[in-house]
Formats: sequence, C-alpha cells, structure tokens
Amino acid sequence: MDHGQWKRENFLNLQGGPTPVNEQAAPGRVGDVRRRNLSLVMDSIARTGDAKPSRAQLAAGTGLTKAAVSSLVADLVESGLVSEVGLYRDGERGRPGQGLELSARRGVVGMEINVDYLAVGLVDLGGNLRFHSTVESRNRGLEPEKVMERLGGLAAQAIAAAAAADISILGGGLAVPGLVDEQRNMVLSAPNLHWEHKELNPRSLLEGAPLGVRLSNEANSAALGELWYGEGRPDFLYVSGEVGVGGGVIIGSELYTGPGGSAGELGHIVVHPDGPACSCGGAGCLETFAGQEAIFEAAGIPDGSLGGRTQLLLAALAAQELQATQAVHDAGRYLGVALASSARLMDIEAVVLGGHFAVLAEWLRPALLGSLERHAPGLLDPGNLTVSSLEHSGTLLGAAGQVIRSVIESPFEFLLASKLA
Repeated sequence: MDHGQWKRENFLNLQGGPTPVNEQAAPGRVGDVRRRNLSLVMDSIARTGDAKPSRAQLAAGTGLTKAAVSSLVADLVESGLVSEVGLYRDGERGRPGQGLELSARRGVVGMEINVDYLAVGLVDLGGNLRFHSTVESRNRGLEPEKVMERLGGLAAQAIAAAAAADISILGGGLAVPGLVDEQRNMVLSAPNLHWEHKELNPRSLLEGAPLGVRLSNEANSAALGELWYGEGRPDFLYVSGEVGVGGGVIIGSELYTGPGGSAGELGHIVVHPDGPACSCGGAGCLETFAGQEAIFEAAGIPDGSLGGRTQLLLAALAAQELQATQAVHDAGRYLGVALASSARLMDIEAVVLGGHFAVLAEWLRPALLGSLERHAPGLLDPGNLTVSSLEHSGTLLGAAGQVIRSVIESPFEFLLASKLA
C-alpha cells in the first residue's frame, strides 16, 4: 500500500466502507438505500485519490450495477461534490471512460483562535490547502465577540480567495484552545483565553454556508490533521505546543476524547508537585514549564510579538546562550516526564510534536529522550518520537477535515440541504 493510499484510508476511517444495496430488490425506503449507496460511491472515489476511477471501475469495485453507479455519480457531479476529469480506456474495447475525483471547486474553511494569533485556511474536498493566512492577535482576556469580529475579517479573506478560485464554500470548522460543547457552540473552559462558559456564533463567520461552522478543540483538530494529512499513524499522541500545551489521542485511527471530551489534556499533567500555579487553577502542571510563554520567560526573552520573540529565542539557541539552552532543556525534561506517565497509562507507543515543540525539536529532543529513558526506559522507541510535517497548518486542516469527512460519509444530507436552501 503506498503512503498516499494509507493516508486516504485513515482519513475515511470506515471499516471497509458502506455495503452496497440493490435499490430495486432491497426492503425499506428507496431513499435510505440511495443514501447508503451515495456514501459508498463517494467513499470509493475518495479512497482512490489520484487514481481517478471511471464509472465502470466504481461499479466493479463497489458491486453496484453500472446503471446504479451512473445515476449516483450524476447526482454527485450535478451537486459539484465530484468532478469528471480526463478520458482513458478501461480496457482494449469500448468507449473511453471519464475519471472521477472529489471536486476542487468545493471547499471548507478551517479557522483557529489561539491566545496570540488567529488563522484561517481554505481546504478543497481533496484536502489541498488553497489559501492560508495567520495574523498575530493578543486575544487573552478579550470578549469572544471582539475576537470573533477580528476572525471574521480573516474569514472574509478566505471567502474572497474562494471566489477568485471559483470555489464554493460548503462550511467551516473553528478550533479553539479549550474544552468545547460542539452542540451548543460553547467554550466551556479556555483558561489561557480567560473564557469560561462563553457562547460563540460560529455560523456568523460564513453566512450562507450550507453546512454551517463546526466548533472543536484546537489540539484535537491538530491531531486529526496529522492523522489525515500528515505522517500520523493509526495510534499516537499528538502534542500541541502553544501558550498552553494540549494533546490529542488517536487510537485505531479514531480521536479519543473521553466521556467528558477532555481526554488528552497533557498540559495539565502535574510534573512538579511543588511547581508554580497554573492557569487551570492547579499547580506544577507541564504547561508552567513547557508552555510557550514559560519558555520565553525562563530564557530571558523580552515581551513583544510572537514572531519576534521566537526569532530571538532561536538566535539565542543557535548561539548556545546558557539561559536559553537551559530553558529549552528543562521544557524537554518536563515534557518527557508527562509523556512517560501518558505512555504508561494509555499504552501509547508513538508521539508527534507540533507547535513550538516542533520548532524547538532540535534543542528539545535530547533532554526529552533522556527524561523518557529515565522515567520509562524502553517504553517509547526514539524513532517513534517525530515532528509534525504540517508546520502551522495542522489545526486548520483538521478543523476543515472534520467537515469534509462528514460530506464524504453522508453526501445525501448535503444534497438534501442544497435542494432545500
């Protein structure tokens, strides 16, 4: 199996995909059968990726009749979810067939609110990032309405980019660094933003988008982005390094959030019982030693813009300045303590570093591995400690990808929504 195919199957995360059903012979409502078969065809097109299957190949692969596939594909093409591309022969005889792929003319906007920046990205159905913009924004302590107003300006840029590329926006995903209630569009707790039980109106960012905007946790979205579009494995712990420290747990190619949705809160694992107070109300949490601001402060980096402080820290590390190297060494050591506990508790054998941990990996890794070897010898192979290849786009890709996957799994609902709109 090639790497691209492996990533696509992780993205779809369907155990073999839906089962085909004959629309004429099956009991029950024809609409239910058609719903399932639309999902089967959409899933099959997505799985083949660059192969761009023809209708005949889809029929052979799904077990549906050629007539049924043609009818289903016609609906998907008419809706704009699937595009016809090229002409080629399936065999030596017959007319050339047209290839099919997920449409590059339909997209989803991924958005992120973090403590010191805002970001948006436009992702087409094939998973390609077509537009990306990040701006520094000191959001801590601001009311959600003000932050959402700022984010709306960025979202307008993505909307303009989509219009220029003739891409219709289906919906969006909004990720925030805190515990969320997706159904109520509420941020239950985001200590670093100073938000507690704050209701948002994500739909206002993309007025008219048929699928609305889905709210999610930043670290969980980044973990899904890594699973679907990066180098992630079926089982791993994603570590998000920002002002806070977050984590996303992937088990069997599924995001594990726990009964209350708060699993993976790596930043609030206690790594020093007598450590400093944390924004969560506790003390000695990993975040107080390995969070972005904690590292800047320990390294003696003066206050300023995020980009400026990062460059100063990297320059100090390159020059082997003692205060900076010690700050990053300590962050790596305490991160190793937290990972050792997590690996023992959850039997996690692979870790992916993102955010500032990815940026600092060159200097962080030796202390991290040393700490792991001391506290959990042999438990985590150094080769299974990797750095995200998605740089700063993982959260956006994951936030958008959740909406894209919902379309792939349930195209019938999108078709219905489009006809009712």
